[in-house]
Amino acid sequence: MIFKVFPFLLWFKGYKGEDFKLDLVAGITVAMVLIPQSMAYAQLAGLPAYYGLYAAFLPPMIAALFGSSRQLGTGPVAVVSLMSAASLEPLATAGSPEFIAYAIVLALVVGIFQFSLGVLRLGMVVNFLSHPVINGFTNAAAIIIASSQFSKFFGVYVDKAPHHYETMMRVASAAVDYTHMPTLIYACSAVAIMFILKKINPRIPNVLVAVLITTVISYFTAFNNDASVAVTAIQAPGIETTIHEFNEATALIETRGQARADLGNEADELKKADSQTGHGGKSIETIKLLSEIDILTNQMDHAKEESHLLRKELRHMKFEAVKDGENYTFYPKDGIPPGVSTDGNTWRLKVKNSPLDSSKLTMMGGGAIVGKIPEGLPTFTIPELTVKSFFKLLPTAIIISLLGFMEAIAIAKAMAAKTGQKIDANQELIGQGLANICGSIGSSYAVSGSFSRSAVNLAAGAVSGISSVVTSIMVVVTLLFFTPLLYHLPQATLAAVIMMAVIGLVNIKGFVHAWHAQKYDGIISVLSFLVTLYFAPHLDKGIMVGFILSMGVFLYKSMRPVVASLSMNEDNVLKSSEHYRLKGCRHISVVRFDGALFFANASYLDEQVAKFRTEQPDLRYILLDAKGINDMDASGEEALAMIVDRLRAAKLGFAMCGVKGQVMAVMERTHLVDKIGLENIYAGTKEAVSVLIDKVHEDSNLPVDGCKSCPLTKYIPAS
Repeated sequence: MIFKVFPFLLWFKGYKGEDFKLDLVAGITVAMVLIPQSMAYAQLAGLPAYYGLYAAFLPPMIAALFGSSRQLGTGPVAVVSLMSAASLEPLATAGSPEFIAYAIVLALVVGIFQFSLGVLRLGMVVNFLSHPVINGFTNAAAIIIASSQFSKFFGVYVDKAPHHYETMMRVASAAVDYTHMPTLIYACSAVAIMFILKKINPRIPNVLVAVLITTVISYFTAFNNDASVAVTAIQAPGIETTIHEFNEATALIETRGQARADLGNEADELKKADSQTGHGGKSIETIKLLSEIDILTNQMDHAKEESHLLRKELRHMKFEAVKDGENYTFYPKDGIPPGVSTDGNTWRLKVKNSPLDSSKLTMMGGGAIVGKIPEGLPTFTIPELTVKSFFKLLPTAIIISLLGFMEAIAIAKAMAAKTGQKIDANQELIGQGLANICGSIGSSYAVSGSFSRSAVNLAAGAVSGISSVVTSIMVVVTLLFFTPLLYHLPQATLAAVIMMAVIGLVNIKGFVHAWHAQKYDGIISVLSFLVTLYFAPHLDKGIMVGFILSMGVFLYKSMRPVVASLSMNEDNVLKSSEHYRLKGCRHISVVRFDGALFFANASYLDEQVAKFRTEQPDLRYILLDAKGINDMDASGEEALAMIVDRLRAAKLGFAMCGVKGQVMAVMERTHLVDKIGLENIYAGTKEAVSVLIDKVHEDSNLPVDGCKSCPLTKYIPAS
């Protein structure tokens, strides 16, 4: 029991000094990959980069201490980061304090769900997501994640559209209008460094090398070149008016949003009161409130559209600067006065979703960098989780939990196949759940097992979870002492890190494999892929469509299992007559039913028996081969009893063979055995056929000599 509660105690059985050296090196190596990756994935999740470091602090250590895998590297991962961003963007603006708070609470809900599944030993629920669905979703997610970094590659800024492909069209339009070439060079250089180093030696920390090189060059070349000026320093006609209109539209969104939230809370209270009256329906006050909410929503939509157009107009403006000491004066590129000498750089106004301060505008004359990262450890607080927020986030949390766990357990099992270690899926759920719960207390967003970092951990020789503890300690050291060194890290480099990481998620062979296995699996995989792409960033749509299609196929196959008529093949084995093209007996039909006989398919067996009777007018006996029937419920038993009654009424014989213990128990409890007769239940198919051939001739006027070459005893191909 002590090892169940504290599985990490098993690490120290036979643990040696040499093992610690290996774990120490592996932990440091993984940290070199994790630190830059986590910052990149945090931005993918819509959070400031340093929240990736918070997510890389506690979760790797907690997951290792309470999970079952000794080499699994837990922390921020691409798919979970994208899912977090997609699910929270409708609730708050990415990067805002509200958004950050939601992300941390989401991690807590994910952790609670995973931990609950593990404690209740329900790890098998992940089987509801089939591999074709996951393959389709993962391929689409890889494309979405990679393409979402294009704006950082080209150094352009656009608003997100309702659909990802629309956002990409905006990025393409902005990149055609203007591409910041130094940013593109940094991004492509980082990709080249990582790719070349990976080819030379996979053990080289290529991500860290790319980060170090680009950060150093960024520092010495002043890649980031921002200037803070008042609006009066920008000599562009009408810009003050445009900024004022933008601020008004942005403020209107905020005030209307707050008013809508307040009215929404009032409406919830009124709905509760309406339900308690027992009269049903909505009161007049509730209807009025809901109408006001609809009006506010409409006003917000108009304000958002106006804000988007004004933001696009401001971002489209390009300037050149005249510097006088520390003072700047900016002129539109197409409106520079004659004789004025500019610095030659192209400057743009930095516009986010919040109102602009006309006395302190940020002008960008270079590329984007990570900037200041708060020093020290994150604040440790229990996230504020209410019943309302719990149920609001639960649907997304369930999908993230299952996807994250499927990724983690698949990685753990793949490594266990090499190390010979035993993996407990439920214990792994507990470890992942506690990692997210404890992580949320340390300001982490949702995390999962990482394939790339786990592979690095294994390749570096990690023996136990101590390597993950070392990794967490290295992140702590970075947070305490080295965050200033990351100030000049280009955002383009982080975008390159993400793109290189998700390349491994693309698996075209998975579609082909699914198609070869079953055509419907291939179709489901492709449909999951296409739906995920189309509805992005709402990635849950692809998962749900794939899940529904998979369950539909499962139910259809359960309702229509294989019901085969058997005959003898050349190997002297009874096989399906239709599949192997064998001639069947005119007087005895051996019927094999493959699957549980239950309410959904009971009538189907009846239909197939009736079909065999219609196709064989000389039929005398039906033998039900029950070897494929694993279970039977009340509906199945009743259907079987009705078949017996109908056959007896038509003066046809009925027998069974190969009945399994659990099915026989049902038949005994319902006295179906008495109706069929124990003498008509046989142990094996061949024994039953031998007896029935003699019985059919004894009970009829058929000549025995006429059946010496019976297809049930001798191989006879179908004509």
